Amino acid sequence: MKPERLIILFTGIIALIMTGAVLKTASGVFLPLVVAALLYFLFAPIVKYMSSRKIPTPVTTTAVLVIFIGVCAAGGLFINTRIMAMISAYPRYHARFETLIGAIVDQFEISPIWWENVHLAPVIGEQLLALSGFLVGFMTNLILVVFFLVFLLLGAPFFDLKIDKALSSRNAARAREVTRKISGQISSYLFLQFAISAVTGFIAWILFASVKLDFAVTWGVLTFLLNFIPNLGSFIAAFPPILLALVQFYPSFSQAIVIFLGLTVIQQGLGNFVTPKIMGDRLNLSPVVILVSLLMWGWLWGIPGAILSVPIASTIKIVCDNIAPLRPIGVLMSSGRTFKESQGPTGI
Repeated sequence: MKPERLIILFTGIIALIMTGAVLKTASGVFLPLVVAALLYFLFAPIVKYMSSRKIPTPVTTTAVLVIFIGVCAAGGLFINTRIMAMISAYPRYHARFETLIGAIVDQFEISPIWWENVHLAPVIGEQLLALSGFLVGFMTNLILVVFFLVFLLLGAPFFDLKIDKALSSRNAARAREVTRKISGQISSYLFLQFAISAVTGFIAWILFASVKLDFAVTWGVLTFLLNFIPNLGSFIAAFPPILLALVQFYPSFSQAIVIFLGLTVIQQGLGNFVTPKIMGDRLNLSPVVILVSLLMWGWLWGIPGAILSVPIASTIKIVCDNIAPLRPIGVLMSSGRTFKESQGPTGI
């Protein structure tokens, strides 16, 4: 390898490491900024449509923000209330859980020594309290998200004017075309992903409520949030309600089986049939890219980073697909499924 390329390679690696360090250290700023940017792409079509109806942009922006803040405040209050209810009900669940484990130990003649050394009550209680604290921190960050979102929405109408001033007429026209295409594709992807996740969470809530599972709405909301993480998210979302069903309805296991089968049908049906038909190439990401993105953003920003990992990766891919010099990166990030389908069947 030539020395020049070696220098470029090492410079790129150092820049990548430094970028990661900055993103982790300043997560209190960058996380709300990324959330605000994704929300901007979600709300921008609404603001543009209302502006085309001769409604002033500040009025539309204010209305969108009021609705958004109201929904977030109500959702945060509801989740915090549910967490407090879980903490209050935990002793009852723990007693039933001990009974369930005791029955399993007796049934399979397992030595109880390993279980006697495991103390789950303090651990789960601490995790529930930590989750409540995380929610308070999230609501605090929401203020910063709103500030960023206000400036993004109010500054959007002047973006084309900035491009015209910064570039020549020919380059400005091309830049406007590319940015509009990127913005439209990102908005479409985020809206469809939000809608699919909402439908998944709603159907899951109906399933939980039908078997009278405690905290059915909470598990539906969890399913909605984790559905943004393909494959792994659905597995994580299924574990708590199934475990609760085993404990709540013991000695009956039928409710847990119904929940397991129902979630399997929901996730397989929506994930393997409905989502690919609706999303098309918008979520044509390589599984390796999804996994790396999940690990990286989860390490950088914790639970919010894990939820945002796939939307961030999809946004990066959309940008790369629409900018010629970056198109090879977009191709490498894709699963390759569409390329194989476009070639048709192969064989002798």
